Amino acid sequence: MCAILTYARTDISEDTFVQMLKKTSSRGPDMSEHVLSAGGWIGFNRLSIMGIEETGMQPFTHRGNILVCNGEVYGYEPLREYLSSIGYPFESGSDCELLMPLYEKLGTAMFNLLDAEFACVIYDGEKNEFIAARDPIGIRPLYYGYDEDGCMIFASEPKNMAGMVKEIKAFPPGHYYENGEFKSYRDMTSGGVYARPGWKPGEAGISRSLSGVGTALSRKKHGSMTLNDSKTTSSEDIDAICEGIHDRLIGGIKKRLIADRPVGFLLSGGLDSSLVCGVAAKLDDNPIKTFAIGMDVDAIDLKYARQVADYIHSDHHEVIITKQDVTEALEPVIQALATYDITTIRASIGMYLLCRWIRDNTDIRVLLTGEISDELFGYKYTDFAPDAAAFQEESRKRIRELHMYDVLRADRCISVNSLEARVPFGDLDFVDYVMAIDPRKKMNSYGIGKYLLRHAFEGDGLIPEEILMREKAAFSDAVGHSLRDDLIEYAGSKYTDEEYEKGIEKYVHARPFTKESLLYRDIFEKYYPGQSHMVADFWMPNREWEGCDVDDPSARVLSNYGASGE
Repeated sequence: MCAILTYARTDISEDTFVQMLKKTSSRGPDMSEHVLSAGGWIGFNRLSIMGIEETGMQPFTHRGNILVCNGEVYGYEPLREYLSSIGYPFESGSDCELLMPLYEKLGTAMFNLLDAEFACVIYDGEKNEFIAARDPIGIRPLYYGYDEDGCMIFASEPKNMAGMVKEIKAFPPGHYYENGEFKSYRDMTSGGVYARPGWKPGEAGISRSLSGVGTALSRKKHGSMTLNDSKTTSSEDIDAICEGIHDRLIGGIKKRLIADRPVGFLLSGGLDSSLVCGVAAKLDDNPIKTFAIGMDVDAIDLKYARQVADYIHSDHHEVIITKQDVTEALEPVIQALATYDITTIRASIGMYLLCRWIRDNTDIRVLLTGEISDELFGYKYTDFAPDAAAFQEESRKRIRELHMYDVLRADRCISVNSLEARVPFGDLDFVDYVMAIDPRKKMNSYGIGKYLLRHAFEGDGLIPEEILMREKAAFSDAVGHSLRDDLIEYAGSKYTDEEYEKGIEKYVHARPFTKESLLYRDIFEKYYPGQSHMVADFWMPNREWEGCDVDDPSARVLSNYGASGE
């Protein structure tokens, strides 16, 4: 991960800006730079992953333009060669430097052409304005706000601007900011598939786009669909759909294995992380490094993760945590995440502690994770969806909000420990394809959730059959049922019933509804006072559905939890 920060004013002191930038030094511990443009300050903290030589340090500058980007651009090499051949003077091996000539050739039209996870800010010297954009899922974080004089700040995390602006807002995924307006360039929830480039130098589409016509780059058939294809996906048979799932997920994993620093894998022993590890192990000639975490008394994950690790012959590591570890991590986790959401915090504690161990005990700097699968294929509570339309709308809602919940969790828990997260299930081609599948085929009418994903890999033998067909368990529960119970008990010890009733009255937006949620909110307000709107609300099952009107987000309280916790 890296950190970016821009402040659209020139009259603040250099020291003030540097102190703001230092608040996210953990995201980029390798180098830090800042420059003053005619439009304001621009800063960057670097974690070197691709093109790790010093020439890859940002900000990048060219002809009065300045670029900072926290991101990974996939499949960039051929386009880089093409741009070099027509005269662009690349100075580094960084994939992000590519964005500068693309912007100079295409302007904001370039954003929908990227196969990337990114958050970037560009100072356009000719226009004397800042341009910003964020990837369509929101995998890379970006926030903004206005100071008391109306000057805009863009930052990787809320902590950069806490106390500097009245209201901190999440930059909307799939949007760019230009001329004082936010404009959508990509909606991942529509079920349609957008044209993006195959990055083949010399293709007519690239030539037209780079000459300023602004048309979408032509796209290869492999690994993609056209807009019209989304209309036919619903009529495809199950095997054909699963083949599309299979090939796109493998492609999404393969491209995320490329790095100039060591790569590792978070392995819970559940379906999603196990598939990522199984595919990666097949693609790598050497044993991959896998990491699992569990409570010292009732860890569910560890035995399944060990089973997968033995099967794929990974170099496997287990981290055991205690009740004290959990409660001591609670406040630093909330400070790092900038959230009060119960589900996010519970699931973050194990991930945070595991990533801290990886940072302190290994040379790993990139971690692949299994997030986003639930939102695409369904979760325990979506079994209660009354019909296909409701299932699909719930999936769309969760994809739109991911940047406030699971994606935020993965980013902060990993980046606060100076590591980089990569999320194969968030691959844009993969998400496009799955969202275009007829929701009737994604619903749990097969007797097991995520059937399409499971069936897609049935014949490969990449992971044990028992794991491929294992029932879903929530990460916070699978780390150990005692983790949730310990947190509830700990919160209960902090408030009497009278203190709880009085305490929740302080809050109007996202009012706490348990002692646990009140504790999280009080800690959140300590670091981010009055900023609760950064998170829409609590991640909870859809209470409008029969069987989902519950007071705890854990799947354990649902009637269909079954054998998930065994």
